[in-house]
Amino acid sequence: MTNINESFDAASRWWPVRANVRARTEAITVEAPARAWRRRFTWRLTATDVATIVLVSAIGSMAFPGVASTGMLEIAVAAMFWMLLLALYRTRSLQRIGAGAMEYKRVVDATAVSAGWTAMAIILTNSLENRWILMAVYPVGLMALLLERWLWRQWLTRQSTKSGHFLSHVVVVGQIPDIRYVTERLAQHSGAAYKVVGAVYDEEVVPGHGAAYLQRAGLANLENVVASTGADAVIVAGSLRAGNEEIRKLGWRLEESRTQIILVSSLTNVAGPRIRMRPVEGLPLMHVDLPNFDGGHHVVKRAMDIVLSGTALILLAPVLAVLAITVRKDSEGPAFFSQYRVGRSGEPFKMYKFRSMVVDAEDQLESLQGENEGHGYLFKHKADPRITGAGRWMRKYSLDELPQLFNVLKGDMSLVGPRPPLASEVAQYEGATERRLYIKPGVTGLWQTRGRSDLPMDESIRLDLYYVENWSVTGDLMIMWRTVKVMIKPEGAY
Repeated sequence: MTNINESFDAASRWWPVRANVRARTEAITVEAPARAWRRRFTWRLTATDVATIVLVSAIGSMAFPGVASTGMLEIAVAAMFWMLLLALYRTRSLQRIGAGAMEYKRVVDATAVSAGWTAMAIILTNSLENRWILMAVYPVGLMALLLERWLWRQWLTRQSTKSGHFLSHVVVVGQIPDIRYVTERLAQHSGAAYKVVGAVYDEEVVPGHGAAYLQRAGLANLENVVASTGADAVIVAGSLRAGNEEIRKLGWRLEESRTQIILVSSLTNVAGPRIRMRPVEGLPLMHVDLPNFDGGHHVVKRAMDIVLSGTALILLAPVLAVLAITVRKDSEGPAFFSQYRVGRSGEPFKMYKFRSMVVDAEDQLESLQGENEGHGYLFKHKADPRITGAGRWMRKYSLDELPQLFNVLKGDMSLVGPRPPLASEVAQYEGATERRLYIKPGVTGLWQTRGRSDLPMDESIRLDLYYVENWSVTGDLMIMWRTVKVMIKPEGAY
C-alpha cells in the first residue's frame, strides 16, 4: 500500500511539470509572416513539380504510340518514384530554394538516381522496348523541372522587390563588424531568400549608422526584437563575447517562438559542397574537403569545355564572320587581337579577342594613366579614346570575347574560371592571390556576372578565389546561364 501511495504522490508531483511542458509546447505556435507565406509557396512548388512530371510522362507516352500497357505502367511507376526522390532529396527545403546552385543540383541528382533505378528495372524485366523512357522522358523532364524552378526563382525575386515577400525574415546577432559584413552580403546576393528585419548587437551601444531595420544593443533584447519584427530566423554572425555556450542558450530562449538559428561559418571562402557535418558522441564535427584542383571532376569539366565550345564555334561561325568583317571595315588593322595572358600554374598563353581598340592602343596607354578609373593595377576608362566605334558596342555585349572559344577548345582556358590576368598583374600578386592560377582561367566567371569592371579589385580577387576553392559542374552551368543574362542586359562592361 505504501508503494501505491508513493507512486501516487510522485505522479501528483509530475502533473504540474507535465502541464508546464504542455503549455510550453502549445506556446510554440507563434506564426511569423514569412513562415506562413513560405508554406504556401512550398505547396505551389510541389504542385508544379508533380504537374511537370505528369505532363512530360503523358506527352512521352503519347509520342510513342507503340507503347504497350506494361510500358504505361512502367512510366507511371517511374513518375511516382521520380516525385518521391525529389522529396527525399529535399529539393524543396528552405536551405536549398531561392538562392544558389544547390537547388538545381539536388533536382539533377534526384533525376539521375531515378533514371538509374528505372534503367535497372527495364533490364531486369527484359522490357527493352520501354527504353524510350530513359532516352526521352527523363532528359526532357529534367529540362522542364529546371526551367520550372528557374521561373519560380524569378517570381520570388519579383515578389521580393514588388511586395516585400521573402522566404525568411531574419534578425542578425553578433558584434558590429560581423553584423555589418553579413547584412551587406545578404543585401547584395541573397535574392529573395533572406530579408534582414532586425539586428541585435553583442555590444553595449548601437553603432551610430542608420539602417532600414530595427536595431538594439544587448542580447537580452533578442526575444523582443524577434517578436516585434515577426522574424522566423536568427543569424548568428560570428563569435559572441560570452563564447559558444551563449549560442546554445540563444537556441533555448528561441524555442517558444520556433525561431530557427543560422550560424555563419568563419570559413568565409568555403562553400556547402565542401562541408559535411558528422556528429560523434554529441560532438558536431565539421569536415571540410580539400579544394578540387585535379581528378575526375576536371575530366568532366574539360569534356564539357570541348563539347560546348566546339558546338558554339560551329553555330556561331556566321556571327564570327560578320563581326570580323565589321571590325576590319570600322578601323584600320586586323580583325583579331592577341595578347599573352597567364594561365594555370603560371603558364603563359596567347589569348584571342576581336580587336576593339585602335592598332597603337598599347603605345597610347602610358599617356592615359592619369585618367585611370580602374581598381588596383587594372586600367579602365569608361570613355577610353582608344576604343573604336564597333569595339564600344562589342564590349558592351561581350562580343569581343567570343574568339576565346578557340582558347577553350585548345585547352588554354575553360568556359568558366578566374579572370585571365596579364603578366604585369601576376607580378604584383601578394599572399593568397596567386591561388587564382591553380586552375585554368575562364571566358566567364563570377566576376563576369557580378559587375565586371565596376567591381573593386579586392572583391574581384575574392570572387576568383571563392570559385577556385569551390567550383562544381553545376555551379559552372549556373554561371554560364547568368552570363547569357548579363550579355543581354550588360552591366559594368566598357
